[in-house]
Parts: sequence; structure tokens; C-alpha cells
Amino acid sequence: MTIGTAIVLIALGAILRWAVTAHASWIDIQTTGTVLFVVGLVGLALAIAYTSWWSRRDRYDETRVMRRPPPAP
Repeated sequence: MTIGTAIVLIALGAILRWAVTAHASWIDIQTTGTVLFVVGLVGLALAIAYTSWWSRRDRYDETRVMRRPPPAP
């Protein structure tokens, strides 16, 4: 799950949970919104952790710089 997908799930879940007042006999809309909201939050946390892990891996390169000592006078 990407960061964008997680944000969409959070927004959709929040809308269903707190903005929709309709009632359906076959599904509880508020519970569905809560589930989507929580799944979006978990997905966002995992996506950020995954992105952080990959960016940290690129930052540390194994390149070493060897310097020569100054010449003797």
C-alpha cells in the first residue's frame, strides 16, 4: 500500500464514519468507516516506515576516502 492509497482510505473512512448519517439495513456504514480509517492509518504507518527504510539504505554508501599523509620536509 502506498502513502496515497493510505490517505485515500483514511479520508474515505472519516467521511463514512463522521459525515454520513444514512442507514442501510444490510451494512453498518459507521463501522465500515471506522474499519477503513484504521486500515488507512496502519497502511500509512507501514508505508512511511518502508519509505524511510529504503531512503536510509541509499544514504549510507560504503565509499571510503583514503588520504595520503603530507610529504616529509
